[in-house]
Amino acid sequence: MPSKRTLTLNARMFLKRIGSHKTSREYRNNEVIFSQGDAADAMFYVEAGNVKLTVLSKRGKKAVIAIFRQGDFFGEGCLGTPSLRMSTATAVHLSTITRVKKATIVRIIHKDPVFARLFITHLLSRVVRIEEDLLDQLFNSSEKRLARTLLLLARFGTRSKPHSAILKVSQGTLAEMIGTTRPRVSFFMNRFRKLGLIDYNGSLRVHRELLTFLLHE
Repeated sequence: MPSKRTLTLNARMFLKRIGSHKTSREYRNNEVIFSQGDAADAMFYVEAGNVKLTVLSKRGKKAVIAIFRQGDFFGEGCLGTPSLRMSTATAVHLSTITRVKKATIVRIIHKDPVFARLFITHLLSRVVRIEEDLLDQLFNSSEKRLARTLLLLARFGTRSKPHSAILKVSQGTLAEMIGTTRPRVSFFMNRFRKLGLIDYNGSLRVHRELLTFLLHE
């Protein structure tokens, strides 16, 4: 009897399935991919880099509601009824983003049940992570939110990684991500550096020990 294999929706499968029905381009740091209020007519995939999703209130207050990393999909709201974007997607640093038209995704989902199941599972896992992000914002201190954001950007905890990872992200961007001020981020970064959790001298290197710090603080 053949053994059962656990299939997951990965980059190779996704890109192979959509074939040539996609466009890819590089976005600079802080370059907008789509804006709140734009027509939702396509979905996106992070080939390289990171993307932040922000919402702007009527009073002008901005909040980061999600961070997407390499291998993540975003903009899936287009798959529902015709609508407008509820948020703005912005590249955190130099990022390569693939755009796939809504019609292409809908056609593949209808024709390929296996792809459809994997795609739904992937989106559900994304919902869980966004809920975790929301709880993080509501209940954790700014210092813990910063530690978690650095670990997410470094991809620790998601797969086997070396002892450390180099990030290209400014303190201003980190402050916006976690909902605090740049001086507070600077204060926490100096503390992390003194504890040997990061190296921050021109470039930012995050060490795996930051994960232990987050779990035990």
